Amino acid sequence: MLEQDYIMRLIKEMLRMLLKLLFHIDLKNPITELVEESEEKQTIENLIRLIDQGNINEAENEVYDMIAEKGRAQLKTALLFYAYLNEKPNDFLETNHFSREEIKQGVENLVECYGLESVADTFLDP
Repeated sequence: MLEQDYIMRLIKEMLRMLLKLLFHIDLKNPITELVEESEEKQTIENLIRLIDQGNINEAENEVYDMIAEKGRAQLKTALLFYAYLNEKPNDFLETNHFSREEIKQGVENLVECYGLESVADTFLDP
């Protein structure tokens, strides 16, 4: 349990730092308030809905399809997706066949896709 909490904090701090540095936004606000573009807002709302319904793998697949474009908006949406998912309690993740380790791996894959591996290494490989 302590290890899961530790991983959760590492992921949260890395996501918070990336969002602040790259997009000048803070995770203190609700996720849906952090996007202004209507298409981007619709995408994150759909991803959040899928997560809340327990369709985490489906949502993550949509994120992977989305980041294939490698645009700035896609990176922001993907970071917000993982930030929202990371806030879910461990029992919710377990019930929906997902783990904190899978969130960590997803974030690592995301930053690698965008050439930000050194950030992931700094935060996720203590």
